[in-house]
Amino acid sequence: MPICAFIGLGVMGYPMAGHLVAAGHDVTVYNRTGAKAEAWTKEHGGRFCATPREAAEGADYVMTCVGNDDDLRSVCLGADGTFAGMAAGSIFVDHTTVSSDVTRELCAVAEGLGLSFVDAPISGGQAGAESGQLSIMCGGDMDAFRRAEPVIQAYARICRRIGESGSGQLTKMANQIAIAGLVQALSEALHFAEKAGLDGRAVVEVISQGAAGSWQMSNRHETMLDDHFEHGFAVDWMRKDLGICLAAANQFGASLPVTALVDQFYKEVQKMGGGRWDTSSLFKRLRELD
Repeated sequence: MPICAFIGLGVMGYPMAGHLVAAGHDVTVYNRTGAKAEAWTKEHGGRFCATPREAAEGADYVMTCVGNDDDLRSVCLGADGTFAGMAAGSIFVDHTTVSSDVTRELCAVAEGLGLSFVDAPISGGQAGAESGQLSIMCGGDMDAFRRAEPVIQAYARICRRIGESGSGQLTKMANQIAIAGLVQALSEALHFAEKAGLDGRAVVEVISQGAAGSWQMSNRHETMLDDHFEHGFAVDWMRKDLGICLAAANQFGASLPVTALVDQFYKEVQKMGGGRWDTSSLFKRLRELD
């Protein structure tokens, strides 16, 4: 079986790395907070290292799931970065949501070192990571993708190559654009139902079976109505992602008026102290406007 390294053991990376072990892979991990890496090895086996470079040494595949562009650069580059430890011919798979610009930048560096780079951002949230049912959208060289796909399948429900380097990140942007609009629309529908004196659960039971139905509606309406916002993707991270989307839209000349508006609504949620609330907290913002 291939030897893997996994860099970044947050709410997504921790279970994803565990699925690699369950699939029979030899896995070494690195996390900026060493205690998290130590806890992971106690739960799953394998070993942890003090630097990304050490974790990457001897690995056929190096996976990352960190925070942002700067975090990704920091674990890739420099004397202690993964690229310094990877052998020519090995494959780097990045699951972080970052800009397509940094993806292409690091891909060029990797290729100059004889490495392959696959951008592979993920969707499905913490629940998808824990169940191994993530949607994974990939960019990069076709041969590298074909070699990496069987390994990625350890935690994927669907894994597809969209195009050349950066295409996975651009697809993830489309994903976040769609989610932002859907969550705002659902929030407004529930808010309207409440103001009209309707039973929100009964409303959703009916409308979810028609054209209005969505994953967000089926999986988030109850917690939204119960004023619970500790599920799924945090507002702080969504604003980071939407910032990437809006910057790319400006670069391409794409019009994203709804996305820009929802981004400002999330900014208001942050001001309410909800930076760590999940994205469905747009509904709480509407309730607080009363």
